[in-house]
Amino acid sequence: MTNPLRSIAGSVALVTGAGSGMGRATARLFAEEGAWVAVTDVNAEAADATAAGIAAAGGKARAWRLDVGDPDDVARVVGEIGAWHDRLDIVVNNAGISNFNPIDGEEYDAVWDRVMQVNATGQQRVIRAALPWLRRAPAARIVNIASTEALGATSGNSAYAASKAAVTGLTRALALELGRDGITVNCICPGPIETGMTEKVPPEDKVVYAKRRTALRRYGQPEEVAHMTFSLC
Repeated sequence: MTNPLRSIAGSVALVTGAGSGMGRATARLFAEEGAWVAVTDVNAEAADATAAGIAAAGGKARAWRLDVGDPDDVARVVGEIGAWHDRLDIVVNNAGISNFNPIDGEEYDAVWDRVMQVNATGQQRVIRAALPWLRRAPAARIVNIASTEALGATSGNSAYAASKAAVTGLTRALALELGRDGITVNCICPGPIETGMTEKVPPEDKVVYAKRRTALRRYGQPEEVAHMTFSLC
């Protein structure tokens, strides 16, 4: 009880997909807790808006446009973030996309490639690019956002389900591999959350799905996931 409670104040946290939804909620929460937040998103205007909102509330943030599916983009942006304060303590791999397409759909191969590139390959690329700084951090943390779709699936969404299952496997393997360096690696598997990804689902369908497949019988809020992410960090 003599040790101070852990805090992320003064840490540098990289959050992908922080222009909206769970990523934006996480960036805001981390800033409220005193972290320097690197707000990244493929939508530059959305990233700028998140960072501006944090600054207006008295937090510390800077925005970058980042397509996690582009390896050159990942290398450049993560390098700039690490150089921002010559440290990087926390990586939250939140960026993700979903595209319903049946297995025999004409666009399936293209959908599969893009979903895997962003949701799975993008996460490992961000981690690899961040490792030089994470290995120097006193308490480095990696949190990968997966999905309950990794544990059970929805018809017509196999590319997404496969990509999120890959995230859980990546997390397990890296937890063992990087633990020796003092880096914790965890993932969160959110159920249905009220985000841009689910906003087109009709309200009546959300009610039916939530009653059948969630303990609280409702869709979750991005802030609820953000608090879980914060707890792991």
